[in-house]
Amino acid sequence: MVDRLKGFIESGAFQNFIIGVIIVNAVTLGLETSATAMNLAGPVLIVLDRIALSIFIIEIVLKLVVYRLRFFRDAWNIFDFLVVGVTLMPAGEGVSVLRSLRILRVLRLISVVPSLRKVVHALLRAIPGMGSVVALLSLVFYVAAVMATKLFGASFPDWFGSIGASFYTLFQVMTLESWSMGIVRPVMEVYPYAWLFFIIFILLTTFAVLNLFIAIIVDAMAQEHHAEEGETRAALGGDHHEIIAEIRALKEEVAALRREGR
Repeated sequence: MVDRLKGFIESGAFQNFIIGVIIVNAVTLGLETSATAMNLAGPVLIVLDRIALSIFIIEIVLKLVVYRLRFFRDAWNIFDFLVVGVTLMPAGEGVSVLRSLRILRVLRLISVVPSLRKVVHALLRAIPGMGSVVALLSLVFYVAAVMATKLFGASFPDWFGSIGASFYTLFQVMTLESWSMGIVRPVMEVYPYAWLFFIIFILLTTFAVLNLFIAIIVDAMAQEHHAEEGETRAALGGDHHEIIAEIRALKEEVAALRREGR
């Protein structure tokens, strides 16, 4: 019985069914935010949401029956368990905000779709390298914030009156959101050579340090791909050795039968 259930929940058809339920549930949760949709089909959307939740609960129960405690050894199973568990929390005062977290069920696509899992694994693999880049970026930000506060704080206290204000303003500059007309040109009216400071800051942060993030993530994804290829080759190699061993055993049996026939 357990083997049948295991084959069922691990089958491609069941996985595709769960993906379909997640997508439909994501659409219904989005429609629930529309007053027009709720007026037209509010009860239907609520029923569909409850059906989707019931399917997710049944799926987790089946996995618990099949895997038992091994269920919690898989990080993706724990992720699914927590996402569905949040939805089951009772709605009430102080907890109603958690009900809005139902949309987190859409994130179950990450655990169901293998390609999305690869991306998440690559991001997790990139975290150590990203930590070094974050430290470098923080150092550059701190030096630039101190300089900006000293240079422009007196004339522009709202933007550079303190290190905190300078941090926020420089973050806006780094994202290139209204950095020229909104920040730099007004500053240049008082400090004509301020463009030099901001250009150097943008080159260091936006075009240099942030690109290191991309390089680290790309490298991590390449490592994830190579690791997966290595596992595939190892699995194929194991099957190859087993087939060769079986062929040799068959040859030995045939040779033994021939000797007995003689």
